[in-house]
Amino acid sequence: MNADAKKTVLRMIPYGIYVLTADDGKGNVSAATVNWVTQSAFAPPLVVVGVKTDSGTYQTIKAAGTFALNMLGKDHKGLAFTFFKPGVLADGKLSGQTFRKGSTGAPILDVAPGAVECRVTSIVEQGDHHVVVGEVVEAHLHTPPTGRADAAILEMKDLGDNVFYGG
Repeated sequence: MNADAKKTVLRMIPYGIYVLTADDGKGNVSAATVNWVTQSAFAPPLVVVGVKTDSGTYQTIKAAGTFALNMLGKDHKGLAFTFFKPGVLADGKLSGQTFRKGSTGAPILDVAPGAVECRVTSIVEQGDHHVVVGEVVEAHLHTPPTGRADAAILEMKDLGDNVFYGG
């Protein structure tokens, strides 16, 4: 296989940018920027997200059995970069961001225009990112979008010409 062609073609897949959060109720609160996300079913509503297996967020999600997927708006580029590093809980904030606990206990970022809370239903353990399947058990809409809902979120391409994932 031509490695350059593979990398280029896989980078043609568009990605939204989200902040995945979890709290295991034992003092481990995690947050990470993620982009391998999609809705996979309507009934029940399921989302899938790829989570790096050596991350603290992955361990917290496995322990908690729940997570929140916080949507980022077009004006949240800085926030995406903030959570490229592991989230830090200090002074009641998560990496400097105010939040509240959702019904599952997962952090819901106050600045996020929307979020879903999910209960983990399964994890596909293959590769360096495992696929976490979550059933949506709660939805939060803080800022209703104008126009198409999918046009309101931050996308990988919005982060600049030198920021890529995949390949």
